[in-house]
Amino acid sequence: MSGGVMRVAAVLGLWLWLGPGSAEAAQAKTRTQYTGVVNLNEATVAQLDLLPGVGEKAAQRIVTWRGKRAFKRIEELVRVKGFGKKQFLKLKPYLTLQGPTTLKVEKVPVRADEVRITGSVAKH
Repeated sequence: MSGGVMRVAAVLGLWLWLGPGSAEAAQAKTRTQYTGVVNLNEATVAQLDLLPGVGEKAAQRIVTWRGKRAFKRIEELVRVKGFGKKQFLKLKPYLTLQGPTTLKVEKVPVRADEVRITGSVAKH
Protein backbone atom coordinates (compact mmCIF):
# COMPACT_ATOMS: atom_id res chain seq x y z
CA MET A 1 0.00 0.00 0.00
CA SER A 2 1.20 3.54 -0.69
CA GLY A 3 1.59 6.09 2.14
CA GLY A 4 -1.57 7.99 1.20
CA VAL A 5 -3.72 4.88 1.03
CA MET A 6 -2.33 3.70 4.36
CA ARG A 7 -3.22 7.04 5.98
CA VAL A 8 -6.77 6.87 4.64
CA ALA A 9 -7.09 3.28 5.85
CA ALA A 10 -5.76 4.31 9.28
CA VAL A 11 -8.26 7.18 9.52
CA LEU A 12 -11.13 4.91 8.50
CA GLY A 13 -9.97 2.25 10.94
CA LEU A 14 -9.79 4.82 13.74
CA TRP A 15 -13.27 6.06 12.87
CA LEU A 16 -14.64 2.50 12.89
CA TRP A 17 -12.80 1.72 16.13
CA LEU A 18 -14.26 4.79 17.86
CA GLY A 19 -17.73 3.67 16.85
CA PRO A 20 -21.03 5.56 16.92
CA GLY A 21 -20.00 7.65 19.93
CA SER A 22 -17.51 9.52 17.76
CA ALA A 23 -20.35 11.07 15.75
CA GLU A 24 -21.84 12.33 19.00
CA ALA A 25 -18.48 13.84 19.94
CA ALA A 26 -18.34 15.64 16.59
CA GLN A 27 -21.84 17.00 17.19
CA ALA A 28 -20.76 18.31 20.60
CA LYS A 29 -18.35 20.74 18.88
CA THR A 30 -19.53 24.25 18.19
CA ARG A 31 -18.68 27.04 15.78
CA THR A 32 -19.32 30.77 15.99
CA GLN A 33 -22.13 32.00 13.77
CA TYR A 34 -22.60 35.68 12.95
CA THR A 35 -25.98 36.96 11.77
CA GLY A 36 -27.15 40.49 11.14
CA VAL A 37 -25.25 43.72 10.50
CA VAL A 38 -23.47 46.53 12.31
CA ASN A 39 -24.24 50.14 11.38
CA LEU A 40 -20.78 51.73 11.24
CA ASN A 41 -22.18 55.20 11.95
CA GLU A 42 -24.32 54.28 14.96
CA ALA A 43 -22.94 51.14 16.63
CA THR A 44 -21.49 51.29 20.13
CA VAL A 45 -17.99 50.07 20.96
CA ALA A 46 -19.57 46.93 22.46
CA GLN A 47 -21.54 46.24 19.25
CA LEU A 48 -18.48 46.81 17.02
CA ASP A 49 -16.48 44.51 19.31
CA LEU A 50 -18.80 41.65 18.30
CA LEU A 51 -17.47 41.71 14.72
CA PRO A 52 -15.16 38.77 13.92
CA GLY A 53 -11.54 39.70 14.59
CA VAL A 54 -12.38 43.15 16.01
CA GLY A 55 -11.42 43.80 19.61
CA GLU A 56 -12.36 46.59 21.98
CA LYS A 57 -9.40 48.81 20.98
CA ALA A 58 -10.14 48.50 17.26
CA ALA A 59 -13.82 49.18 17.93
CA GLN A 60 -12.83 52.33 19.81
CA ARG A 61 -10.71 53.46 16.83
CA ILE A 62 -13.78 53.13 14.59
CA VAL A 63 -15.86 55.27 16.98
CA THR A 64 -13.06 57.88 17.20
CA TRP A 65 -12.69 58.00 13.41
CA ARG A 66 -16.41 58.44 12.78
CA GLY A 67 -16.48 61.20 15.42
CA LYS A 68 -14.41 63.26 12.98
CA ARG A 69 -16.41 62.30 9.88
CA ALA A 70 -19.28 59.90 9.28
CA PHE A 71 -18.75 56.93 7.02
CA LYS A 72 -20.20 57.58 3.56
CA ARG A 73 -19.24 54.11 2.27
CA ILE A 74 -18.42 50.95 4.22
CA GLU A 75 -15.18 50.69 2.21
CA GLU A 76 -13.88 53.72 4.16
CA LEU A 77 -13.25 51.35 7.07
CA VAL A 78 -9.80 50.66 5.57
CA ARG A 79 -8.87 54.26 6.48
CA VAL A 80 -9.13 53.36 10.18
CA LYS A 81 -5.80 52.24 11.66
CA GLY A 82 -5.62 48.45 11.87
CA PHE A 83 -8.16 47.72 9.13
CA GLY A 84 -6.67 46.66 5.82
CA LYS A 85 -8.33 45.33 2.71
CA LYS A 86 -8.14 41.70 3.90
CA GLN A 87 -9.82 42.53 7.23
CA PHE A 88 -12.43 44.65 5.43
CA LEU A 89 -13.35 41.78 3.08
CA LYS A 90 -13.83 39.50 6.10
CA LEU A 91 -16.15 42.05 7.74
CA LYS A 92 -18.00 43.31 4.64
CA PRO A 93 -21.02 40.96 4.95
CA TYR A 94 -21.70 42.37 8.43
CA LEU A 95 -21.34 46.10 7.68
CA THR A 96 -23.99 48.66 6.79
CA LEU A 97 -24.57 52.41 6.96
CA GLN A 98 -28.37 52.22 7.18
CA GLY A 99 -30.81 50.87 9.72
CA PRO A 100 -30.24 49.44 13.16
CA THR A 101 -27.37 47.25 14.33
CA THR A 102 -28.69 43.69 14.46
CA LEU A 103 -25.49 41.63 14.73
CA LYS A 104 -25.83 38.52 16.86
CA VAL A 105 -23.04 36.11 17.70
CA GLU A 106 -23.92 32.62 18.82
CA LYS A 107 -22.28 29.25 19.24
CA VAL A 108 -24.02 26.63 17.14
CA PRO A 109 -23.34 22.89 16.97
CA VAL A 110 -21.15 21.67 14.15
CA ARG A 111 -23.13 19.35 11.89
CA ALA A 112 -21.58 16.06 10.84
CA ASP A 113 -21.37 17.24 7.21
CA GLU A 114 -19.29 20.26 8.33
CA VAL A 115 -16.57 18.21 10.06
CA ARG A 116 -13.34 18.33 8.09
CA ILE A 117 -10.39 15.99 8.29
CA THR A 118 -7.29 18.16 8.27
CA GLY A 119 -3.78 17.24 7.22
CA SER A 120 -2.16 16.47 3.96
CA VAL A 121 -2.18 13.21 2.10
CA ALA A 122 1.00 12.53 0.18
CA LYS A 123 0.60 11.55 -3.46
CA HIS A 124 3.00 8.96 -4.87
